[in-house]
Amino acid sequence: MRLLTSAVFPGLAQDSLELFALILYHVAFRIQGKPVSLLHRPTPWSAFRKLSVATALVLASSLGGLAQAKGLAADETVALAALPVEAQATHRLVLAGGPFPYSKDGTTFGNRERLLPTKVRGYYREYTVPTKGARNRGARRLVCGGQPPTKPEACFYTDDHYASFKRVRP
Repeated sequence: MRLLTSAVFPGLAQDSLELFALILYHVAFRIQGKPVSLLHRPTPWSAFRKLSVATALVLASSLGGLAQAKGLAADETVALAALPVEAQATHRLVLAGGPFPYSKDGTTFGNRERLLPTKVRGYYREYTVPTKGARNRGARRLVCGGQPPTKPEACFYTDDHYASFKRVRP
């Protein structure tokens, strides 16, 4: 463990590295829901294993931000006039407050994919953009955020059922 941590973190004092490894070890145990004893001194192999788990968790959480950036880049915008005619009509319905053709229109969009900017729950609402020839609602949506819903701060268009979004420019 001493050799590994000094090779990975050459600038840190050895005592700091051991303390860091011990803390990560206990964090990993707490995450797994097992009891932790601060008096327990881990063996080098178990500490390395726990350090690996903790490092994987940190990397996974940081990669989540990359996944968010993948679905909506800052330069991915589209002019409202460049959207399909059906999307423009749906946008006009949003500004007018309805009536909407589908019962799901105007309901809260949860942003579970985390592709849109993070906001409080209830900020985003989804609206169906009709697709000619589709038997169901199809894959096209307009997701708008802000209060009141008739004056959204931002709208996003997806034609692949939430796999990617483009910010709509008025």
